[in-house]
Amino acid sequence: MHPGASIGQVYLCCLPVDFRKQIDGLAALVEGELEQNLFGDALFVFTNRQRSRIKILYWHRNGFCLWQKRLEKERFAWPVASAGAGFGEEGRGVTHGYPLVLWMSGR
Repeated sequence: MHPGASIGQVYLCCLPVDFRKQIDGLAALVEGELEQNLFGDALFVFTNRQRSRIKILYWHRNGFCLWQKRLEKERFAWPVASAGAGFGEEGRGVTHGYPLVLWMSGR
């Protein structure tokens, strides 16, 4: 994260996404699925099928930032995508107090 970046909410995509998607593809996914303002203070978090990588998309001042992390041996803990876990379900577990919204992506 950029120093000085404010975080309002964290949107965690429950289903894995195609990690060939970069800023434009992930932004289109957010706009299409969530109908959220991409230029606000939210983080949009995605994982791959193996849960060995995450991407975090956010807007900072005058452009998008895409942060990526790859684990070599371990896997990220991730909510299980179920009928009950969709857009609008909230929690604060993995985000250290920041509001968390889970959503299921259409990929």
